[in-house]
Amino acid sequence: MRTAAPVLEGCDVLPPLREAGEGKAVPKQRHRTRAKHTGRFAMLNAFVDHTLATLLPSDAAVWLVLYRDTTNGIARTAQADIARRAGVSRRTVARALIRLGVLGLVQVVRRGGLNRGLSSYRVHPLVR
Repeated sequence: MRTAAPVLEGCDVLPPLREAGEGKAVPKQRHRTRAKHTGRFAMLNAFVDHTLATLLPSDAAVWLVLYRDTTNGIARTAQADIARRAGVSRRTVARALIRLGVLGLVQVVRRGGLNRGLSSYRVHPLVR
């Protein structure tokens, strides 16, 4: 004959402990994030290995901020936000975007502005 597990005062909100052998253990679902991040790390590695040494520090900082904001291949970020996060002026960000565009590292997909929303950029890891 089995006896009920003792219940302490004030613990009536907790579920009772399972006895050994009661219920089946449910295997944990594996998240499929590895495949998603593998491509991002490969892109970052290509940038660091082949491109980073050829850039000015401000250009590299702007590229890294845009790369971090990339979702589905597009980064939607204001130049003022890039400047704040990269620790440079907004004018330096504008110059860096021009230089990165000439090198083929950043492509302006949509130019934003006042009452037009954020600019959109496509980020590439290697100089073309």
